[in-house]
This record gives sequence, structure tokens and C-alpha cells, in this order.
Amino acid sequence: MSRRFFTLDVFSDKALGGNPLAVVLDCDGLDDKRMQAIAAEFNLSETVFVFPPENEKNHASLRIFTPKNELPFAGHPTVGTAVLLGLQDGLETGQKLELALEEKVGTVACGISFDGNTVRGKFSLPKLPVLKSVEFDSVLLAKALGLKENQLGIDGHHSSICDAGVPFPVVPLVNLEAMAAIEVNEQALAECFSGLGFALELYVYCHQCSGTDSDYHVRMFAPAMGIAEDPATGSAAAAFAAQLMEYENPGEGTHTIVIEQGIEMGRPSRIELTMDVKNGQLVTASIGGAAVIVSEGRLFL
Repeated sequence: MSRRFFTLDVFSDKALGGNPLAVVLDCDGLDDKRMQAIAAEFNLSETVFVFPPENEKNHASLRIFTPKNELPFAGHPTVGTAVLLGLQDGLETGQKLELALEEKVGTVACGISFDGNTVRGKFSLPKLPVLKSVEFDSVLLAKALGLKENQLGIDGHHSSICDAGVPFPVVPLVNLEAMAAIEVNEQALAECFSGLGFALELYVYCHQCSGTDSDYHVRMFAPAMGIAEDPATGSAAAAFAAQLMEYENPGEGTHTIVIEQGIEMGRPSRIELTMDVKNGQLVTASIGGAAVIVSEGRLFL
């Protein structure tokens, strides 16, 4: 059987930047095992399989797989698939489109806009992030990252577990030099996170940035998912909102935070996290960014 697929680069307005994504459109007859095998074949951080929606009011139902497992929710697959479906539906420059995508975490409301040569997607978080404070062994954590202990931390910030559909240990680092020096030790990482009850992954950040208009520089590692490092992680950026609420204390109103990622990988990415704060509480949040189609083809599977 012939099945259409596309690849996109997400959270970048230029091809060969951002985070690569595969989207398979013709998925009739694919079971979980087959989808997992196809995701392993693409060997990208995520592959999306598009099915008809269960609720006819929605646009599509998505299944999202890493090379090793399925995810209930992910950011760059949501943005990239929304952009692709909008273009498949005939979205033209100057137009905007609203659509809803069914994911295992719930229904995700998305907006797509086409301005000039750039197509951008944005989705509202289906689940507001929550934070759990955690005390990691600093010696073991430094070993897991291949760093010195004095390279960990930001004044007033602490490591946490943040979850907006997928849980991430979130760890502050002192500067870009520490970020660039990371060499993940999987055994030490496993020991450091033993008992947390989820796959080994780690989101690290610092205030110092490469870009003049960026607010945070981040990296994300998920070796247990088959992702040595991810060039752009929308679900982690969504979870990061809880860290910012806890330790940055943003004021009332709407805040847009620009997150740069993928710099060390040569895949520069720009993620926009928008947070709406009312009475000291995060009431809504969204993740947005550009996406470009890189290739299309057919799977004979």
C-alpha cells in the first residue's frame, strides 16, 4: 500500500533549522506495532500519524511516536502537523485558520497563519503545567551532565519536575559555557532520576542567550526515548511555564517568552511561549513557531 508522508522543520522559518518532523497522512490499517516501526525507520525525534477525528467537529486525530515509544502530547508535532494540514486545506498567504487536533492528552486548539513566505502554528496548552519541587543529588546531577557542581544553578531558581502533559526534570545552569560543556552520562542520569517513574529526559536552561531577542537558552536530552538531544521541544517549553511562574514571578497580563534551542546541534530553533497571568495565577498559555515543508513522498508499507 502507498502512504503519503511529508517532513517539516518546525520552530524555524528556514529549512534545515528547527526540529525535523515526519507526518504520515494515509494511515488506514496501521496498528501500534507498525506505527512504532515506521517511527523507528524515520528515526526523527517524533513521527505523527494522522487519522480521521473521533469528533466530527475536530480536524484530525493524531498519534505521536518517538523512535522508541508513543507520546500523549508533543509540541513540535502539534505545530508542524497543524501547519501541514492547513496548507493541505489550501491556506494561502494573508489567511488564518483555526482547527482542533485530537491527541491522547486531549483536544488541542490550534491556529495557523500565513504571512508572506512564513507559515506559523500556535496551540493552546491542553493542560496547564504543574510543578513539583525536587532535590537532586548535586554531585550525581553534575556527573550526569558531565559538569562541575559550580556550573549548576541560577540564584533564586531550583530544579523541579514540570508537567504539561509530559513530565520533564527542569534544571537551571549558570551560563552558556556550562550549556555547551554538557556531556550526558546515561548511567549517572538513570541513577540520579531513579524512582521518578518516567523515562529519562532532562531539560536544562540558562538566562544567557546566543540571540539578542531570546529570553532563555535551553537544551533537552531524552536518551531513553531514542532522542540523544532534541533541537526544539514544545512540550518541554509548555512545562517550563510552571518553572517561570514559580521562580520568575511574572506580573499580571500577557507575557511572551522567546526560547532558543538547538544551537549546539547546528539546528537553531525559536519557540514562543505566551503566558497569561491573572491574580498571580497562570490562566492560559500557548506555544507557537514557524514551520517549513522540506520533503514529501510515499511509504510502500
